[in-house]
Amino acid sequence: MPFPAVPTLLAWVVGTIGAAALAKFIAKEHRRVNADLESVRARAAKRSDQPPLTLKRDPKTGIYRPQ
Repeated sequence: MPFPAVPTLLAWVVGTIGAAALAKFIAKEHRRVNADLESVRARAAKRSDQPPLTLKRDPKTGIYRPQ
């Protein structure tokens, strides 16, 4: 009777180790993505200090140019 329990126990151990590895991978990716988002937000905050770009139409050529 103890023999069939060994493969079941082995499956549970392998499954637990796999779940732990997957959780560690997901946590690492979560931190990486959040770090990328923070850098993008920081760059966007720096750009918001500048006045907005406005365009004015050149009457001779009809092309819009920055003011």
